[in-house]
Amino acid sequence: MSPASRRRLLAAGVAVLLTLTGCGGQRPPGPADREQPRYGYAPAPDPDVTLQPDVVVVGGGSDAVRSVSADGLTWRLDPSARHAGRLAPGRVMFLTGRGVGRVLDLAEEGGDLRVTIGPVTLTEVIRDGVFTGSDVPVDRPTVYSAGDPAWAREPAAAGGTLGRAGPVRAPAVPPGQPPPAAGGRAEATAHGYRVRTFCCAGGIGAHFTYDDGGVRLAGTVTLTVGRPDASFHLAIGAGRVTRAELEITGGFGIKVDFTAGIDGGRNHHRTFPIPVDIAVPIGLVAGIPLSFTVTQTLEVATAFGARSGTVRGAGEYALAGRLGFGWADGRVGPRVTEGFARRASLLDSLTGVPVGVMGLVIRHGVRFTVGISAFLFTAGIWFELTTSYGTTLGSALGAPYALCRGVGLGVRARFGVGYRILEPVVRVLNTFLSLLSPSRAARIPQVAAAAGPSWGADVYRNEEVVPDVAVCGHPPG
Repeated sequence: MSPASRRRLLAAGVAVLLTLTGCGGQRPPGPADREQPRYGYAPAPDPDVTLQPDVVVVGGGSDAVRSVSADGLTWRLDPSARHAGRLAPGRVMFLTGRGVGRVLDLAEEGGDLRVTIGPVTLTEVIRDGVFTGSDVPVDRPTVYSAGDPAWAREPAAAGGTLGRAGPVRAPAVPPGQPPPAAGGRAEATAHGYRVRTFCCAGGIGAHFTYDDGGVRLAGTVTLTVGRPDASFHLAIGAGRVTRAELEITGGFGIKVDFTAGIDGGRNHHRTFPIPVDIAVPIGLVAGIPLSFTVTQTLEVATAFGARSGTVRGAGEYALAGRLGFGWADGRVGPRVTEGFARRASLLDSLTGVPVGVMGLVIRHGVRFTVGISAFLFTAGIWFELTTSYGTTLGSALGAPYALCRGVGLGVRARFGVGYRILEPVVRVLNTFLSLLSPSRAARIPQVAAAAGPSWGADVYRNEEVVPDVAVCGHPPG
């Protein structure tokens, strides 16, 4: 055989091998072809996967989508899409990996089929199947921004009764989602905050600012990481999860810096999801379009004991080599390789001009999910790490006696299979359901804030106060 013939035979063999190595006979996209359609990949039939009987695979994938509302709840479809006529309230729409949900309402409007969806768990979509991936690189992310959804606004700005002014009573042509963008950086607004997100190599986090004229806040929270990758295994049989494993490696740490001040204002407390998905498409795994998705939540609460004053600080800590969990045969446990070490002390950095006690709590949640759907309804195997930074700086008026400085640091993990959404969004969806006709509402259960099994475990917790005297007490958190 000539050298040229051998090269042609080798190339053909490699092509066959690549075709066969994908789960269910399909190869997940590699680095060169991982960019997915705007609304995600469509599912494909696989002999080893059975969907639930009420799931409607619409057909057409992203090509069947005409627009999606900014909040991610309302999908406008081509009514001539292959199985669009089978959609009905109570059934599950499976259009793409980002377009999956329980149908709450649908109507033909302006030549479109308008479909409003709510969250589903993986087992409400899949009856039987095994899905696995190893060392999936978390790189080249795509950013999906929800724009200005009602669930990210201040309550007054959302129009009082959110179910009427929010995402589900959309106008004839609702504002659409901004187009996805390559890279892990995006800007968003939520509950009066301006937020800039970033991901993934080097760190996952957000920079935030808030100013209502009385309270001013600025800071950056980061889950530091080198070059992360993920491995997962999920087995579903007869509509029940029988095994679930997720591990993310790369070496993790936590980092914060902040400045806070009050000038005649009131104390402040906000908790909200950052309306940005950072997604790395995995591709078709046994015919199901999966993505590795990073979402974040932020909570900021002040406990200012005076009408004026400032406080600032910064700290950084090493945390763990890997994050994850495993569940099989009724046993569950975190897989966190602990390695806590102080790199820069938050306690030592606390400074400011406190006319009264200046207390501040910042909580940063980062959730990793391998699964389907988007924004608030991401469902799959998930691991969430929430870091709480509580700081107290005593009044400068008492400095001759004791200028107290205190830090409370807590890191908690939660993990599971399913979904979890915040209560304000649950109220939006259930208010919408209450507006439906009794016959239609009877077919759709009320939306729960969480679904699927989940567990929690403390990763690290510590408090430090200086000077060590009774009057200084404990930091908030």
